[in-house]
Amino acid sequence: MGNSKSGSLSKEILEELQLNTKYKEEELCAWYQSFLKECPSGRITKQEFESIYSKFFPDADPKAYAQHVFRSFDTNSDGTLDFKEYIIALHMTTAGKTNQKLEWAFSLYDIDGNGAISKNEVLEIIMAIFKMIHPDDLKHLPEDENTPEKRAEKIWSFFGKKDDDKLTEKEFIEGTLANKEILRLIQYEPQKVKEKLKNKKL
Repeated sequence: MGNSKSGSLSKEILEELQLNTKYKEEELCAWYQSFLKECPSGRITKQEFESIYSKFFPDADPKAYAQHVFRSFDTNSDGTLDFKEYIIALHMTTAGKTNQKLEWAFSLYDIDGNGAISKNEVLEIIMAIFKMIHPDDLKHLPEDENTPEKRAEKIWSFFGKKDDDKLTEKEFIEGTLANKEILRLIQYEPQKVKEKLKNKKL
């Protein structure tokens, strides 16, 4: 990251990002300029990330979810996101292949990073998701998934797990690929956010 202060992206990082994502050089350079404008230090702190995230959810409380998302993006656990982590995360969660997205989803749910997911970890993420659901939308949720507890229970039973069982990454990915219902239950992408991303109106 030696020349990040100069406002141009280093050749090594540019090449690595082109290799690992679908983005073109012009896109990456343009994003880097706006990244530096938002974060002159070249790094996003957890607080800055939360504030970026909250713009997506003006009527809700995305703080808990944003913290989990930040943790899953902060691959070197230094408490900040550099441009590379930010772009790879952006790619993985929006343009990545299904398997990449599920690997990321696993890391989101594996809160303690021990390589397996417990039912309590599922509940913690689902509780964070519920804080972002608008009260009007909550009313339309099916009876068996209209509370975090019910939804976590439903996810867990789809995987055929007992309360104190653990879920490996392989089981998580295979189970979710085999059952579209699980995919719907573990994620939260409100229509408004999808539209904003589509129109690039952040």
